[in-house]
Amino acid sequence: MALPTSTAPVLPGRPFPLGAHPEAGGVRFAVSSSTAEAVELCLIAEDGTERRVELTERTFGIWHGLVPGVTPGQRYGYRVHGRYDPVRGVRCNPAKILVDPYARRITPVRPELDQALGYLDHPITGGPSPVDSLGHVPLSVVASPGGPDTGTQPDTPFEETLIYELHVRGFTMRHPDVPPHQRGTYLGLTHPSVVDYLVRLGVTAVELLPVHAFVDEPQLLRSGRHNYWGYASLGFFAPHPGYASVAGREIAEFRTMVAALHAAGIEVLLDVVYNHTCEGGIDGPTLSLRGLDAPAYYLLDSHGLDVDLTGCGNTLNPASPTVVRMVTDSMRYFATELGVDGFRLDLATALGRPHGGGFDPYSPLLTAITCDPVLARCKLIAEPWDATAAGYRIGQFAPQWTEWNGRFRDGVRDFWRGGVGVRDLAYRLSGSEDLYAANTRRPWASINFITAHDGFTLRDLVSYNEKHNEANGEEGRDGTNDNRSWNCGVEGETDDEAVLALRDRQARNLLATLLLSTGTPMLCAGDERWRTQHGNNNPYVLDDETSWVDWTPEERAEDLLAFTRRLARLRAESPALRQPQFFDGRPTHAGEPDLVWFRPDGNPMTGADWFDDSRRTLGMWIDGSQSLSRNREGVQVPDDSWLLLLHAGDHPVDVVLPSVHYGERFEPVLDTTSRVGTGVPTPPLRPGDMITLPARALLVYRATRTTT
Repeated sequence: MALPTSTAPVLPGRPFPLGAHPEAGGVRFAVSSSTAEAVELCLIAEDGTERRVELTERTFGIWHGLVPGVTPGQRYGYRVHGRYDPVRGVRCNPAKILVDPYARRITPVRPELDQALGYLDHPITGGPSPVDSLGHVPLSVVASPGGPDTGTQPDTPFEETLIYELHVRGFTMRHPDVPPHQRGTYLGLTHPSVVDYLVRLGVTAVELLPVHAFVDEPQLLRSGRHNYWGYASLGFFAPHPGYASVAGREIAEFRTMVAALHAAGIEVLLDVVYNHTCEGGIDGPTLSLRGLDAPAYYLLDSHGLDVDLTGCGNTLNPASPTVVRMVTDSMRYFATELGVDGFRLDLATALGRPHGGGFDPYSPLLTAITCDPVLARCKLIAEPWDATAAGYRIGQFAPQWTEWNGRFRDGVRDFWRGGVGVRDLAYRLSGSEDLYAANTRRPWASINFITAHDGFTLRDLVSYNEKHNEANGEEGRDGTNDNRSWNCGVEGETDDEAVLALRDRQARNLLATLLLSTGTPMLCAGDERWRTQHGNNNPYVLDDETSWVDWTPEERAEDLLAFTRRLARLRAESPALRQPQFFDGRPTHAGEPDLVWFRPDGNPMTGADWFDDSRRTLGMWIDGSQSLSRNREGVQVPDDSWLLLLHAGDHPVDVVLPSVHYGERFEPVLDTTSRVGTGVPTPPLRPGDMITLPARALLVYRATRTTT
């Protein structure tokens, strides 16, 4: 029931900061809309009664006022009056109650599509829908300021960083030590068993799949499915309420989670979706931005239609001052108030395509982020593509950005399935200088990964040639067909011991390549525990055991976990394997360049060798005597030299170890033919010794010298 518009005095307040902020015995509200002719603040009581308060002050296109007597916990929304002109993108419709874009809490309500649609019959030619959406859509909630301390930020240098991508819900839903009511929540990640697991694994940063408040997008609402991943943001300031163990405590629990991880020396990075919203295309619901000021928030064409660069129906306009302000305010809020250490920007290329055109690494939005004095100190990671062919812009972001390196993923997968030579592999092993050196970036700008949330898990990558996505409800049409996978001879699960052993070895080869390459490695949660999605490479709608990490003790999983821990420890303790500068051929104490590539015969690779695509074997010698890694005090840290031997062929190959210039002895350190990487104990080898490198294997030797 709606009460008449209140005649209670409303103080003018001020326009900034936007949102709802308790102050002076009430709450100051401020919302941006350049198209509105009037804006009503709607205060919703627990019984659903609505009290409307007109905001009469308008400054810089922002409607604002301070309402006395309102307190934290008050549910509210906005009704916008004005023109309804869909051809120009203007869709003011006071029948629709709108979420505040700056709301710090949002109620966990699944929208009812019929009531949330802003139009009748057709989104362009039809008139505005008179159906009131109150009671059928989420509402904003006034949040209390402050909360638990988030602790001291670890500030881990990028060259020491090991990122672990995880889903807040999926990581602990099956964890036996986490109390049932905390499983799948922010507090679940604070449990000592969970934190200890991350520490022992060697993780220095968790990258959380979206935790901004999200709701299901239109096609899922119509089909009765649910968005599990969360790439459908409704509010960019509110932590997702569904991840709170106690309703309404999401902000406090989020801060507690950050504090627990910080106390363990683990940074918190957020996967943020500033490229589109849950409102979908113009035939989608009117929940927030569309009803407030679609032309200021979305990319629209000359007919009022959404420009879709994201594959999700709409695209936020990165040239709009309204969007630039909202995104940077959101990031700054999470960084300062909630203690977040960095951000991975989903489909980041879309943020560099002002007006929907070509990519500009210095677009208004991308530039505003890197020039912000707070955000410039955060870890900034770009996903360098969007949903269009023109959006693939890997290596083209500005110097302050690191990037998900899709070419590392593809090149390493191709090498280990025996499909290519060694030329591209060498670039990926040594930090992808071909992609990142030209604009002054460092090797750690390459976020190296083999798997991520979208695509096969590591286990499935070596178990399936084809995707098996029938459970997603789209008849198998969804998900990429470009998997670059190899099932080792049998599709899916098998009890063939030879196939299982080969799959285990291939998984170890992929992990070893990832963790021993120069750059910043990223693991996908559960890969180290041999997690499977049964061949599903796009389970974004499966909030079940398909997507959750399985903590059941199992021999193969425990072996792979031990191997992964060993790899992470080797990387952490070996500065030469994670140098912060590109190799440049500089002379070293050995009188040799800092990096040398070898053929199986023990001689350095020649120019012609690189173009022999039949090669499946590569040796990589890294000098550690003049490693450019430094400790936290800035002192250069020397290391041993290292020899890596990689062989993707399906038959053994004889390899001659390099000459004495590269080491007086070669001590075996890692062997992927072993279940946990230790191999059979053998004495150190000498220069020029011949060894037989097994099929599909990676061996690591510590190359020591007594000369100075």
